[in-house]
Amino acid sequence: MQSRYESSPKEVAGMNTESLRANFLIEKLFEANQVSLTYTHYDRVITGGIMPVSEAVSLPNYDALKSEYFLERRELGIINVGGDGKITADGEAFLINKLDCLYVGKGVQAVSFESIDANNPAQYFLISSPAHQAYPTRLMKKEEASPVNLGSNLTSNERTIYKYIHLDGIRSCQLVMGLTVLANGSVWNTMPAHTHDRRMEVYCYFDIPQNQAVLHLMGQPQETRHLFVSNHQAIISPPWSVHSGCGTANYSFIWAMAGENQLFTDMDFVEIPSLR
Repeated sequence: MQSRYESSPKEVAGMNTESLRANFLIEKLFEANQVSLTYTHYDRVITGGIMPVSEAVSLPNYDALKSEYFLERRELGIINVGGDGKITADGEAFLINKLDCLYVGKGVQAVSFESIDANNPAQYFLISSPAHQAYPTRLMKKEEASPVNLGSNLTSNERTIYKYIHLDGIRSCQLVMGLTVLANGSVWNTMPAHTHDRRMEVYCYFDIPQNQAVLHLMGQPQETRHLFVSNHQAIISPPWSVHSGCGTANYSFIWAMAGENQLFTDMDFVEIPSLR
């Protein structure tokens, strides 16, 4: 498990491309039969990916957590962006297909991940945050996620939002999680941009076509920075930073948050003409 420390706006303003990528980009999420996790000191979130291929992969514990097991004092949100799979949490099995979400609550001691077909393995994106209360483990299929259509092809941001872990969906201590699928011909996400000092955020980009990329915008609204992101890569977004992007083709992304406020609409919008 890697570790990433917090960076202030002043530090980020002076970073070159290499430093930005080293601090905020997670380049490899999915490797065969491996657990790839990053501990970020923004709200003590752990994020990453698991791709079981030829065998089941268990969620490990880490000495750095100073706990008896991974979820002793944590909760976990999972979205599958690959083939059909199965997750077992303390003996209870859940079939999880592409774009399905599983929440695993505090106190669950054993979590294992499998793929139904090794030729089309499941790819599980994870986010975990500290938890003070145990909420039930719960699966939500993508069809249950109350998809909402937003944007317009006139502004190149026609998209469908799926909300899974939030106040009116799967309950959690502090996690909020969902995903956005852009329509054909649309490339902009989360525009107008916003910040929210009450919580950090992670973006996991997926279904980016081969040889295409997303230009991800971050930084303070009046001093933005950018990173080119490829398929199955993730961005760690500080609470003070905008998080938006434009692709060279349409794509999808998971948005996952943790902090002191779970209200989905709690966003400090930035008018487009004021961005710099």
